[in-house]
Amino acid sequence: MAKRKTKYVCQDCGYEVAKWMGKCPGCDEWNTLVEEMESSDKRNKHTFNVGSKYSSKPESITAIESEKEPRIKTKMEEFNRVLGGGIVPGSLVLIGGDPGIGKSTLLLQISSQLAEKELPVLYISGEESTRQTKLRADRLNVKAELLYVLAETNLFDIAKQIEEIKPSFVVIDSIQTIFKEEISSAPGSVSQVRESTSELMKIAKSNGIPIFIVGHVTKEGSIAGPRILEHMVDAVLYFEGERHHTYRILRGVKNRFGSTNEMGIFEMKEEGLREVMNPSEIFLEERSQGAAGSTVVASMEGTRPVLVEIQALISPSSFGNPRRMATGIDANRVPLLMAVLEKRVGLMLQNQDAYIKVAGGVKLDEPAIDLAIVVSIASSFRDQPTQPEDIFVGEVGLTGEIRRVSRIEQRVQEAAKLGFKRVICPQRNMDGWTVPKGIQVIGVNTVQEALDIGVAR
Repeated sequence: MAKRKTKYVCQDCGYEVAKWMGKCPGCDEWNTLVEEMESSDKRNKHTFNVGSKYSSKPESITAIESEKEPRIKTKMEEFNRVLGGGIVPGSLVLIGGDPGIGKSTLLLQISSQLAEKELPVLYISGEESTRQTKLRADRLNVKAELLYVLAETNLFDIAKQIEEIKPSFVVIDSIQTIFKEEISSAPGSVSQVRESTSELMKIAKSNGIPIFIVGHVTKEGSIAGPRILEHMVDAVLYFEGERHHTYRILRGVKNRFGSTNEMGIFEMKEEGLREVMNPSEIFLEERSQGAAGSTVVASMEGTRPVLVEIQALISPSSFGNPRRMATGIDANRVPLLMAVLEKRVGLMLQNQDAYIKVAGGVKLDEPAIDLAIVVSIASSFRDQPTQPEDIFVGEVGLTGEIRRVSRIEQRVQEAAKLGFKRVICPQRNMDGWTVPKGIQVIGVNTVQEALDIGVAR
């Protein structure tokens, strides 16, 4: 009989200790250590037949032949863009999001599209029965014969079915329900999630099967389980959006096969998710004309320019310490830019509350949005609206200068396509490209110049 011993594992970071402690030494979180049993017999009870096709001997980097494997395309171009051009064979992708946001709906639609292309797909549901999955499939009008559904949580049985069916695409919904018999801890624990993901990675790499696994998120918004889970997979996607709004955003935060700055926009309909090909129109369709504190910025999300409205509300403070609140941008950027306006422009904002919001629920983090934030704050403070056909792009320095931004040509082309007439941008971005017809590009060097052009006194 193999000896069994007790260990305590942190459910946040995976740190292991021999005895229980109130606070985890690894992440300093309280009451996260959970007792688990481990066996001294390290031999696996089951072995998976996943013979590797790769050599175990070291090779010279110059002797290795680089093979560009064709990606598996889906009918959703937004989904393909986030992954870097399509699904890579043998990749392990983790997708997370709030409950009810549409993760299972998205993956079931993708599975149906691949099955319609004569590719066998195995959809493994650990949270729902096959009948429940069938009900969702009927609502989404999924009728592909090569889409196989399996309600199973035992990792050995899952590996056995993958070996028998030999699918071209596998979905695990969700990784927190999968368990390995050799580990005594409950499904969803750190040990189960880590070991199950490790075995799935071996299956994906050795057989060339792309596997998508669904991960739950914590109340802080991060994917539940140990942090090593995100390091093990090839790509990490977040499905974001408000449950009571129809638009969803698929964003890549890690991708070994493409850019991590890409973003896909989807709209939730009764028959499922529908991709939004021109998100700029969506984000600007409810914009108020002639409202003080409203500006439009051309932001880059990966290789795609997106026009987004930035709103600011400046009001006198009733307390000695004015409030600075921001939604959709870094909250630390607001007091910094307000300090620039006070010092370089002369606006007395130290006794004003400031509320900044990016309309549409988008999160922007690039420096090119600084000028639009500054102009919206000045517009609200002076109670003077900006021109509704103006676009503001530029990074603001602490000395009040407007600094160069990247991809200015793509930003201007997107603005011209949507009917905007003027773009106020850094003067250093004016050379080396041709301005499209029907739009005026004005270069500025300082914040004061931008305010003189965009906001009347």
